[in-house]
This record gives sequence, C-alpha cells and structure tokens, in this order.
Amino acid sequence: MSRDIQLKERWEKLVQLLSDKFSQGEDLDLDAIIYLIGVQELGQVHKKYKKDEKLNLMHIGICRLLEPYGFYAFDYVDSDGWPHYVVKEELPPLKAGEQSVLMKEAIVNYFLEKGFID
Repeated sequence: MSRDIQLKERWEKLVQLLSDKFSQGEDLDLDAIIYLIGVQELGQVHKKYKKDEKLNLMHIGICRLLEPYGFYAFDYVDSDGWPHYVVKEELPPLKAGEQSVLMKEAIVNYFLEKGFID
C-alpha cells in the first residue's frame, strides 16, 4: 500500500474516532484536532479555556506534533504547568496543501505513538 493511501486511510479513521468521542456527529477539522492534542499535552482536560489560552493550546499542539521532525524542542514546563518549546529550525515555506499533509502525517504519527490507532 502506498504511503499516501495509508495516510489517507489512517487520517479518515482517526477523524471518525475523535469525532465520535468529542463531537456530536460533526467531523472535527484539523484545527480542532490540534487543539485536542494541545489540551492532552497540557494535561488539564476539564478546564474551561479563554480565547488566548485556546490559541496557546493550539501552539502547544503544533510544537509537540512538529518536535519529531526537528522543528521544535521541548524546553520546560512553567509554574502553571504549561509546556514551552524552542524553535530548532524554521519551517520551510510550504504551500497550503503541503502544510496540511505535513500536519495530518504528524497527527497520525502522534496517535500511532499513543496507541490510539494502528
């Protein structure tokens, strides 16, 4: 099976599983899944977040997702329990489609690593 087909199948399965768990029948989009990863990484899942905190959670999610690719490195956890990352390498300029594929691949790999999908 080609890598692209496998990624597409895993992505669709993952979206379905997460949507069933966290949404009322509506498929979660890429941003919503990145937000969920940020909440998971923070570990404060039952808290209500303000708008700026939601953006910070998405940033945490993106950093964590792109860490294995060498773009970010975990730095420390602050006194409020929020993880911080440093930029190791700037992301290359990517077209919107390339960026989407990179993030979907990173998300699938994250959930494979966590044992949520196979």
